Parts: sequence; C-alpha cells; structure tokens
Amino acid sequence: MTKSGHSDGTVGKALEVLDAVAAYGRPVRFKELLADGAYPKATLYRLLQTLTNQNMLSFDAESGYYTLGGRLIRLAHAAWQAGSLGPLARPHIDALSLRLGETVHLAQLDDGQVLYIDKRNATRPIPMYSDAGKIGPGYCTGVGKAMLAFLPDSERTVALAKQSYYRHTEHTLTTPEALEAELAEIRQTGISFDREEHEPQIICVAVPILGQGLRPLGALSVTTTTLRHSLDDLEALAPDLKACATAIARDADPWVSPTESRTVSA
Repeated sequence: MTKSGHSDGTVGKALEVLDAVAAYGRPVRFKELLADGAYPKATLYRLLQTLTNQNMLSFDAESGYYTLGGRLIRLAHAAWQAGSLGPLARPHIDALSLRLGETVHLAQLDDGQVLYIDKRNATRPIPMYSDAGKIGPGYCTGVGKAMLAFLPDSERTVALAKQSYYRHTEHTLTTPEALEAELAEIRQTGISFDREEHEPQIICVAVPILGQGLRPLGALSVTTTTLRHSLDDLEALAPDLKACATAIARDADPWVSPTESRTVSA
C-alpha cells in the first residue's frame, strides 16, 4: 500500500486500502496491512472501519480477517458488464479460442497499464501471470504494446512516462526510446509481439481492437510457450486475431457511442 501522490483526501486513502486488501488475493489481517502500508495505526483502523461499514470490506471478528465486501463485488460485476468489452467480446473470443486451441486474452488499458478483462485457456493450459482482473505492465506485454501504439500522441507520451521499464527478462525493453521505436513498427503492421519480455518462455501475438478514429478500445492476444510454438507460428495466426478484433469493434460501436447509435437508429 503506497501513497499515490494525489490529493484525494479520505476517499483516495480508502481506495488505496481497498487496493491493498485486493492485492493479497486472500483474507488479510490488520497487522499485515499495517506492516506493509503507509498509514499510521489509527488512520488505517479508521479507514478499514469506514470501508467495513459501507460493505466494501467484510470483517470476521472471530478470525480477525478482512476480505472484499459484497457491495464491492456487486460494483465490480456491474463495471464488468457496463464498463468493459467483456460481455460484447465473449462470444468472439470463445469461438477464436475453440478454433485455435490456444490461450486468448482480452485486455484494456488502465492508466497506461494492462487490465486483463477476460481469458480463454488453451486445450492444454499454460501457467502464466495473466488472469482476468489482474493488472500487467503495458511496455512488455503484447496486448499492452498493441494498445499503446495506437494512442493519440499526447496520451501515448503520458502513458509511456508511467511505465516502470523494469527488466523482467533479458528480452525486456527498458527505455522509452526502444519502446517508442517498436510502437512505430506496430502502427505499420497492426501486430504486436511479446518475445519473452514479461515471463520466460511465454510468447504471444497481439492486435489492437480499434474503434472510430483508430482509437484503441482494447486488445486481443494469442499466448503460448516457446516449448510448443515459435513467434513465426504465432504470426501466422494474426489474420484470425485481426478478424476477431474487427468483429468485436463492430459490436462495440453502440457501446462506445450509445447516444449517437440511438440517434441513428431513431
């Protein structure tokens, strides 16, 4: 739990505590949050009490554990339904994964990083970091680079400044200049790769889902391991990915611009 630097008062602090509880991926005790966090004991206790009163967190007095609350889960479900490509894209990624027999990811950008919206596992699943709901880096993932490449110039500059450029593997791009050069190539080809940049032996091919004005709504990837396939194998799947992305973008048009769509249909 780290301070964001924003002056968002109590609301911002409470959201940071929610993020911290969620990051554990399991029930968590007060002493863990205190040890790992940035807030004094009294402040943390007050924030947890408020979140619990609002059912954003749940507290088991007998065990002393905090977990995510029912209200937060309902809000998350509503956000997935109304605020993500997930429901619209589901039939398309289902069909694509079934046809290819490989792992398919659906992602959107979240403050310059990758938010994994949905995932379909391969016929033979591969252990990897990316699961629905997780946040991944933008600069060293196929879906991240596919979306960053098509951001408007001013937004891309801001997004690139938010990347950590941490070297996860020997293949990771670690400077804005190297990343920008690759993004320029991605804008030409419409295809992005993860060349074992985030996890050893994990590779992928990705394409952006582009809305009106070629603005990235999200991205799709097919992910596998170097033990099974090569980058050339994955590149051969790019036409399937692009066709799927086009279909999702077409279905997403009313979702992206509901007012305009209602006007046209009327």
